[in-house]
Amino acid sequence: MAKYRIVTPATAGAHYDFEMEALAGIDAEIIEVPAETAAFAEAARTADAIYGKGMAISAGTILLLERCRVIALGSVGVDSVDIAAATERGIPVTNVPDTFIEEVADHAMTLLLGGFRRLVEQDRMVRDGRWREGRPQLSAIPRLMGQTLGFIAFGHVARAVALRARPFGLRMLGYDPFIEELIMPPYGVEPATLEEVLRRSDFISMHAPATPEAAGMLTERHFRMMKPGAIFINTGRGSTVDEHALITALQQGWIAGAALDVLATEPPQQDNPLLQMRNVTLTAHVASASARFDPARKRRVGQELALALTGRWPMSCVNPAVLAGLDARRWQPESMERGPNS
Repeated sequence: MAKYRIVTPATAGAHYDFEMEALAGIDAEIIEVPAETAAFAEAARTADAIYGKGMAISAGTILLLERCRVIALGSVGVDSVDIAAATERGIPVTNVPDTFIEEVADHAMTLLLGGFRRLVEQDRMVRDGRWREGRPQLSAIPRLMGQTLGFIAFGHVARAVALRARPFGLRMLGYDPFIEELIMPPYGVEPATLEEVLRRSDFISMHAPATPEAAGMLTERHFRMMKPGAIFINTGRGSTVDEHALITALQQGWIAGAALDVLATEPPQQDNPLLQMRNVTLTAHVASASARFDPARKRRVGQELALALTGRWPMSCVNPAVLAGLDARRWQPESMERGPNS
């Protein structure tokens, strides 16, 4: 029997070769358990770690944990875990915030350019034999250089998008109340209030995370502030936007268009009006996808699990209050037999 037991929801066809690269040397094993709540909770109760993927880990489940030293996620988003409950128990929750930043930034820039130059509509015109309609449509829009790109939240992805946007001659504004203003200017971004970003931007790129505070952050009031020619881009989370308000904004002409990789419900219902709008570009929550996606994030999960199980600091703890409040002596390898929350 391995020294460390890591419990994870059973997934068809899953393998753990990449995770085990970091875990094999510490005598750890990953055990798959049916994702049904009762069965998973019982198996997790005596586990040394939880590898959360594809299921919610509730406060009720966290309350039962006796030995857990870490809950590791292979995603940027952490809304599948009750972070407050984990923090209360002193259990670090880790994610992988920086393994596919470049891919998401590429996708956001692609949506910006494709939406602005009406790429999907132009493609349809050619295919439908409407060749002569293409030039008049684009002749009605300004050139890209000199337009303003506004960021809502200015984390890793937004910063990477700014690096891509700057050579196109875009002016840039950024709103993020959780970072120092001095972080923005080196990227060519002017710090601004949310209202300034909404009123002044020709493109608005949404990067807020899926937190309770950001849920439904952009409402009808915010879309009414935007320019009639603005294009709204979202490669973050659909839950940060009141989707009904966005639909209304597009239908009423408050904004010119949207380019979305994320929606409130995924996959969307076929009667979702966004699917029928010619001024909307949609992709299937694929911004992070590339050939390196699975290997990179799985190796990172393995590293986080190995660090926490051997008494070291995780690289990406999303509940820093846990780390700040723990007695450092309990995070030494020789004194971690029962875990930080025991």
